Amino acid sequence: MMRCVPKSMAASSLSLNSLPLQPPPRSSSVATPTTLNNPGDIIRNLKPIVVYGNPPTYVSAPARRIVAVGDLHGDLSKARGALELAGVLSSDGGDLWTGGETVLIQLGDILDRGEDEIAILSLLRSLDIQAKASGGAVFQVNGNHETINVEGDFRFVDYRSYDECSDFLEYLDECEHNWEEAFVGWAGVSERWKEGRKMYQNQWGPWNLVKRQKGVIARSILLRPGGQLASELARHPVVLKVDDWIFCHGGLLPHHVAYGLEKMNREVSDWMRGVSESDGHQQFPFIATKGYDSVVWNRLYSRDNEELDGYQSNRIKSLLEETLEAVGAKAMVVGHTPQRAGANCKYNCSIWRIDVGMSSGVLNSRPEVLEIRGNQVRVMKSKRDSIGELQIVDYT
Repeated sequence: MMRCVPKSMAASSLSLNSLPLQPPPRSSSVATPTTLNNPGDIIRNLKPIVVYGNPPTYVSAPARRIVAVGDLHGDLSKARGALELAGVLSSDGGDLWTGGETVLIQLGDILDRGEDEIAILSLLRSLDIQAKASGGAVFQVNGNHETINVEGDFRFVDYRSYDECSDFLEYLDECEHNWEEAFVGWAGVSERWKEGRKMYQNQWGPWNLVKRQKGVIARSILLRPGGQLASELARHPVVLKVDDWIFCHGGLLPHHVAYGLEKMNREVSDWMRGVSESDGHQQFPFIATKGYDSVVWNRLYSRDNEELDGYQSNRIKSLLEETLEAVGAKAMVVGHTPQRAGANCKYNCSIWRIDVGMSSGVLNSRPEVLEIRGNQVRVMKSKRDSIGELQIVDYT
């Protein structure tokens, strides 16, 4: 039972100057693997999940079912729908992990275009805690909308998410600045805070500008490098290899592999956490987060066939094959570019594009989820979808 509860919105106030900005603790070594042990694994003779790197870069998940979910963009309802479709979230509103030993991977772009960004991040963290107790795990990779928000670029922010940032800081104050308790519990109370805010919205009247300024300040405090929410995002990589599958937001290229996956992940994480170099300057992780060919912005593998001539298509296929060979993977899964026809694969199914624009702030489409079981892969769709699911692809 959560000890901190929402107080009356009429009596609440935004305390911006008293907030501690220390990032969550980070272990001292990125080389030591972390074993996610669960007593039940021994009984079922199941090997534990082993995570290498901090943030995670390589994951060994023997005999686990893997499900991947694309861009969510602040739509908590669609996020829950996707997680229920994946079989990892209870449908009774209790936000309980039902995936057992499943490994869930979310491909980034939780921020922007929707109003429940922190609530989705909170839900995924809560599910990760529950999943580990069941022999499963939850991983996230950061997308371009996570990185631009840490840069302070708020161009794509839904105005209502400024309210969520203000509300969350007030809730954090209610929790006596216990970040872990407030952050993990936010998904369960955010709707009540939202309802309370709407009850009093007519009282704001001419003060809407002041209210919005508070929201912008709150977001800046949370997401600036070293801010508490930025440090929370720093727990996640920009590229993750689970067994022989690569997961990233935009797309991995040969020069990213040559640069080093752990190095990229560590540099982005340090930047988000506000860690400075020995000379006192912050190193900006350009190769991972800036430019059309960076890991979070790359759309090369997501372009439609009609946009490409034969030479271009063959060249992209060659780059993809070179990348997968260099990193020792059979296939890659990306988000970033909405697929209007639904999740799909290309280049002999060596690339899966699973951003379906499900958020109401994007295409408002029905959720779809990628499922990997051993050598077999399929796209899971809602039962209401007359198209059904894609034919299972076998990598044997």
